[in-house]
Amino acid sequence: MLFDLDGTLLDTVDAIAAALNQALTDCSLAPLAVTEVRVMIGRGGPVLIERALERLGATFDQRHQAALLERYFLLYERIESGAEHSARIYPGVVDCLRQLRRLQLSLAVVTNKQQYLARGLLERFGLSQYIDVLIGGNSCERRKPDPQPLQVACTALGVDTAQTLMVGDSINDVLAARAAGMPVVCVPYGYNEGNDPRALPCDAFVETLAELPALLTRATL
Repeated sequence: MLFDLDGTLLDTVDAIAAALNQALTDCSLAPLAVTEVRVMIGRGGPVLIERALERLGATFDQRHQAALLERYFLLYERIESGAEHSARIYPGVVDCLRQLRRLQLSLAVVTNKQQYLARGLLERFGLSQYIDVLIGGNSCERRKPDPQPLQVACTALGVDTAQTLMVGDSINDVLAARAAGMPVVCVPYGYNEGNDPRALPCDAFVETLAELPALLTRATL
């Protein structure tokens, strides 16, 4: 099984917004509301920066945009590794992962977040013990919605894509799963770039991940 991270396992929008706004302020740009940042999440840090600059009507050359991105990564890591980090685990996540491990399923996280940032979050919340493989936004040449990260995760797990389930919260997860030839289950509480998650063309929804093991059991009967 493959899991998305932000909006699926963890709610990280407050930290993302705080880091982004500090980076923008450092460049003499106006901050954005958390509600605005929420709809920008989904395709990794570089796209987040592009969307923020577009929202603000700011034009940066490639060098200054890269510097802004690096500043954002630095601030985000500092915030999430601090004593008052704001990320939280969604209800049902830990119970779900425990049950799936009891079922002897191989588990991976496939995220567009930088791998080292994702690893830090998984370790901080004690989730890394359940995860066999982590694929981040800088682990492959391409990010979701391209299927490459999912395919790389399956190769690392030693499983076929047709025997793997993707679990996510956005159209990026659905498109990547479809292109990789695997079914996809979605949660309705994530980000999905501001669009209604319940409109996602997935195979099934679970209100919380605690419902996922039972869904798998019914599907295999």
